[in-house]
Amino acid sequence: MAQRGWDELDVILITGDANVDHPSYGASVISRVLENAGYRVGIIAQPDWRSTGDFARMGKPRLFFGITAGNVDSMIANYTANKRQRRADDYSPGGRAGMRPDRAVIVYANRVRAGMRPDRAVIVYANRVREAYRDVPIVIGGIEASLRRLAHYDYWDDAVRRSILLDARADVLVYGMGESQVVEIARRLERGTDLNSIRGTAVVRPSLDSIDDYVSLPSFEQVAGDRDAFCRAFAISYGNMDPFTAAPLAQQHGDRFVIQFPPPLPLSEEELDAIYGLPYARNWHPSYESCGGVPGFETIRFSLISHRGCCGECSFCALYFHQGRIVQSRSIASIVKEAEAIAAMPCFRGTITDIGGPTANMYGIHCRRWDEKGSCDGKQCLTPQVCDGLELNCDRCLDLYRSVGQVPNVRHVFIGSGFRHDLLLHREAEGYFAEVCRNHVSGLMKVAPEHCSDDVLRLMHKPPFAVYERFFEEFKKTARQVGKDIYIVNYFLSAHPGCSLDQALELGLYLAERGIRPEQIQDFIPAPMTLATCMYHAGIDPFSGEQVYVPRTFRERKMQRALIQYQNPSNRKFIIEALRMLGAMRLLPKFEAAAGGKPSDGKGRHKRRIKLDDL
Repeated sequence: MAQRGWDELDVILITGDANVDHPSYGASVISRVLENAGYRVGIIAQPDWRSTGDFARMGKPRLFFGITAGNVDSMIANYTANKRQRRADDYSPGGRAGMRPDRAVIVYANRVRAGMRPDRAVIVYANRVREAYRDVPIVIGGIEASLRRLAHYDYWDDAVRRSILLDARADVLVYGMGESQVVEIARRLERGTDLNSIRGTAVVRPSLDSIDDYVSLPSFEQVAGDRDAFCRAFAISYGNMDPFTAAPLAQQHGDRFVIQFPPPLPLSEEELDAIYGLPYARNWHPSYESCGGVPGFETIRFSLISHRGCCGECSFCALYFHQGRIVQSRSIASIVKEAEAIAAMPCFRGTITDIGGPTANMYGIHCRRWDEKGSCDGKQCLTPQVCDGLELNCDRCLDLYRSVGQVPNVRHVFIGSGFRHDLLLHREAEGYFAEVCRNHVSGLMKVAPEHCSDDVLRLMHKPPFAVYERFFEEFKKTARQVGKDIYIVNYFLSAHPGCSLDQALELGLYLAERGIRPEQIQDFIPAPMTLATCMYHAGIDPFSGEQVYVPRTFRERKMQRALIQYQNPSNRKFIIEALRMLGAMRLLPKFEAAAGGKPSDGKGRHKRRIKLDDL
C-alpha cells in the first residue's frame, strides 16, 4: 500500500486459502476483477482467527470486506468422510491442515499461529470482522457460502442448519463464481443504493414487501423438523437454477426472510476471456518460500482452464448449484495467449499438464436452448443418454489442443482432468477419442464409472454401467491402434445413497474377477445442497418420492469401501465381517486370490500398474 501511495483500500478480501495469484484460486480472480474495475484491493490470507489483530491489519476498507473459506468448504477441507481431522491441507502453506479453535497452535514460518483454516471459516472470519468494525459491510462468497445460502443439511452436525447469512451476520451473499456480482455490489455501495435484486446473490430482509414474483420455500423451522418439507424445499431450489427462468426464492427464518435472487446470466466468451486475461502473478506469495510453498498449486501451475459449468448434473456434485449446468467456454485465442505466458516462465519445462474444467471433454459443448430459454424443464443433458440436441464440438476441442501444442517451448499438451466416458462414445467423438489417446494422454486417462449397479447409477444420475463397459472395450481397441501403453484410472464412489452392502459386494466382485485394484476410491461425503445429500438426510428421492436406502454408520461405510479396495491387507477384517452379514463367506477365496500377487502398501497404492492385456 505504501509503495502504491494508498492510505486506504476500497475492498479487503479474506480467504481461508493461502494467497496464490492464479485463476484457479477464487479470491485471486475476484481481486483481479475488482482491480480491473478500478478498485483498490487487499487480501488477508488465512488470518489468525483467535483475535481481531490480523483482520485490522490493513485498516477499514472504504466499501466492504469480502470473505471466503477458500476453494473448498472448510468442513470438507478439515475433516474426512469419517469425520476425522485431516492431516494435510493442499491449499495451505506447506500442506499443513487447519485446526479447531480449541486445539493446539502450530508453528509456521517462524510465527506461532492458530491452525490455517478454522471450522466454518466464513462464520468465524465474518464475526471477527464484526468485532473489529461494527459498521463495515460484509460480503460472503466462495463455495462454502454458495452452498449454504439457504437452510441446508450439515453432515458434521447431522442437522439442518439455517442460512449461513444469518450466522455470519453478513450484508449480502454471493453464490456462483461471483465476478459480475462483486463489481455490481461495489458500485452500489459506492453510490449508496440498496443491494436488492442483484443476480447471483442472497440477502436477509425483515419482510418481502420489496420483492416481486417470488416463490416461497418451506421455512427453516419446517425443513429442520420435517424431512418431507426439506425435500420440497430442495426440489423447488433445484427447479429454480436456470438463469433464464428462475424466480426469486424466499425462505423464512424466524421473523426474517432469506431471499435468493435468480442466478447470474452466463458470461459471454469475451467476458470469460477478459477474466482469464487479467495480470495474474501465477505464483504463491513470496512469504511461503520458507515452508515449501503451497502443494495444491503445484498440481495446476502449468494447467489451463478452458471452460466452466457442467451439464452432467451428477447427484453427488455441487457444480449444478454453483457454476450451473450451462457450459461457458473461452476462446482458443485467449487460451493460447495464456499458454504463451506459461511457456515464457523460467520454471516451465515444456509440458502443459492439463487443459480442462469440471469435465475435460466438455470444452465448446453447446445447446441452442441455452441461448434461447436455458435448460429443458425436467430433462437432463446426459442421462439416461446423451441428448440429441447437445453439440459436442469435438473438432473445436482438437483445434484447441493443436493450437496450444504449437506455442514455442511447449513440447507436450496433456489432459489431466477427468473425461465423461459416455461422451467419448458419441458418434461425433470418434476422431477426438483416438487423437486424445495418441497425443494428449500422458499414460493415464481418468474416467469416473462410480459404480457397477444400475440402480445406484440411476440415483447418481450417471449412465448405465453397460455404457462404461462399451467405453472400456473401445479404449482397449483405440490404445492398440495408436500403439501406446496407456491406462485407465477409474474413480469409484462408495456408500452413496441407494448403495447397500449387496451392491458394494457386486462392485467388489466385478473388480476382483477382473483383477482390477482401484486406487481412486472416494467415500461419499454429504456436501451441502447436493441432490445426494438431500437423499442422505431424508432417505427419499425428492423428485420421485421413492424411499432410498442410506448407509449411515461408519462401520458399514468401512465395509463398503473394503469390498471395493479388497487388495489392502488392512481391509480383510471388514471384508470378512461384510461377507458374514451377507451370508456370502463362500466368496472370500475370490477376494483373497484377487488380492494376491505384489502386495499393496496398505494405502490403496500399488507398486505396479495393470496392463490392458492383463484386463
